[in-house]
Amino acid sequence: MTPGATRLGHDSELPSGRPEGAAAVVIGGGLAGTTAALALADAGLRVTLIEGRPRLGGLVFSFRRESAAGELSVDNGQHVYLRCCTAYRGFLERLGATDLVPLQDRMDVPVLDPAGGAGRGGMRLGRLRRTALPVPLHLAGSLAGYPHLSPAERARVVRATLALKGLDPADPALDGIDFGSWLRRHGQSDRAVEALWDLVGIATLNARAEDASMGLAAKVFKTGLLSAPGAADIGWSRVPLGDVHDTLARTALKKAGVHLALRTRAGAVTRSADGWQVAVENGPHGSGLLTADTVVLAVPQREAHGLLPDGALDGKDRLLDIGTAPILNLHVVYDRRVLRRPFFAAIDSPVQWVFDRTDASGLTRAVGNERCQYLAVSQSAAQEEIDEPVAKLRARYLPELERLLPAARGARIHDFFVTRERTATFAPAPGVGRLRPAARTQAPGLFLAGAWTATGWPATMESAVRSGTAAAREALTELGCPQGQLPQEAA
Repeated sequence: MTPGATRLGHDSELPSGRPEGAAAVVIGGGLAGTTAALALADAGLRVTLIEGRPRLGGLVFSFRRESAAGELSVDNGQHVYLRCCTAYRGFLERLGATDLVPLQDRMDVPVLDPAGGAGRGGMRLGRLRRTALPVPLHLAGSLAGYPHLSPAERARVVRATLALKGLDPADPALDGIDFGSWLRRHGQSDRAVEALWDLVGIATLNARAEDASMGLAAKVFKTGLLSAPGAADIGWSRVPLGDVHDTLARTALKKAGVHLALRTRAGAVTRSADGWQVAVENGPHGSGLLTADTVVLAVPQREAHGLLPDGALDGKDRLLDIGTAPILNLHVVYDRRVLRRPFFAAIDSPVQWVFDRTDASGLTRAVGNERCQYLAVSQSAAQEEIDEPVAKLRARYLPELERLLPAARGARIHDFFVTRERTATFAPAPGVGRLRPAARTQAPGLFLAGAWTATGWPATMESAVRSGTAAAREALTELGCPQGQLPQEAA
């Protein structure tokens, strides 16, 4: 490795040596790394962001696909956020993307039970929606009329909710028990777990109740459902995710003065008399050595483990004990409109959540007078199916979608394909809290970011953004930056 600038292409350049003033290197261009880089640049640091992929966004990205219905812009998975995700909302505002990723006016989740309406066409529709009443009355009307639970089950849900409201998600004792056991101790039936607690929990935690830390479950339900009437209003991107988390993020970073080094891998991270040195490799474009006062590792836990120098983190090997959990997404293009809602959830079905992605994908083809429709089926906690062949998934899920959506019966399938994220999130298993490190390491100038760090949140976009803010805040505090320059939201 030799010091010096190495040109990497029209949008990627490594600055040579240490610039005047404090310099920072952020390794990883996902939401955590982008957030950290923006915050450090805003405080006046010279920042270089290194990313091995040719794009930003990490696991939040889009790609193009040719189908029989035309070219699609496909998100790798369905990503949503809630109104209570204040850090992510601030991130969207910084990128100028608020109007592209809007929120519902009020939480409204249609829940279909294809087996619950015997005698009424074989289908029962329930809705989880809020009013403007104060917490917890904002959900009282919806729960009282929720047809997927008996009156006795609804009453027990209320009692469990009141017990949940009194918990402190940060209590270490809660991290050591599983959510399912807690629910059973508080009178929740298997049906209540499926039709309510797991309906929300699987999508937000990427784990079923029996596999999830009670501390993280308490965080999700207390913050999302019991902190404010509108906390659980749902938002999702109306444009391809890449338009926001790559295109707009890249624009914001460049405007802030951040040097982007895409298609660039970080090698050894070492301490020297001049500060930190980061070896970078860029294949045919060459290699280099960056010197910085501050380094932020905004990469997955196993990659961070490999980059951390010895002595930088007590119990570094604990990072390897933080498991991962997969998410499977099934993509179906029909020759007609089969769903008239933007999304729905299902119970008593292998299908979990279904979203209409027609407009966001750019699909414009019509058959006769009917426009084609593109649906994305999002399957969290998909350990049992993540490696299933496409043919087997098609045989299982297309008939199920016809059962849930009568308009799909007889519709022609223009395309069916699968995207798999085998390590989509960290596994929120009981005990994971003690494994998650803080942003600050024991090595001055070296910090960690990523949804898997100790944010108090499960592996969400909110957790990723908060981790990047926390890392930048710790770095700027160590450098003695004035408080006014520090990001305010880091907890």
